[in-house]
Amino acid sequence: MLVLPLFFHPLLHVLIAFVGIHLILGFTLSIVFQLAHTVEGTTFPGPDAETGNVENEWAIHQVETTVNFAPRNKLAAWYQGGLNFQIEHHLFSNICHIHYPSISKIVEETCRELGISYVSYPTVRSAVLGHYCFLRDLGKKPQTSEVAHALN
Repeated sequence: MLVLPLFFHPLLHVLIAFVGIHLILGFTLSIVFQLAHTVEGTTFPGPDAETGNVENEWAIHQVETTVNFAPRNKLAAWYQGGLNFQIEHHLFSNICHIHYPSISKIVEETCRELGISYVSYPTVRSAVLGHYCFLRDLGKKPQTSEVAHALN
């Protein structure tokens, strides 16, 4: 990534471009992960105390632990390679992301029929707000009854 550009450009330009690109892509990827996994509406199932296994079907686990965001935003879908359709990405990672919008309608309807929570934030802004609220709630001191329930 660095050697070929050095044949054509000064070292400082190559280093600035290299660091800049990695900062932008790293920031983008961190935003995608946060908006898809750590927002209101996701669940964090723990393992069963006796077996050590998460007692849930694989597909249900994928749907309940991720959310979609900005599903009608074509620019977001293009820029993120369809990762704004995180539920469909987890369920159908071997299918090209251009099909996720169509697949999402089927998945959402199926989840509704089966009583499975399917969460989709309509915009990036609403997902950021969902992330903020999630972090705010994590920062609150838990009630005594919540602590007792978590320990049992």
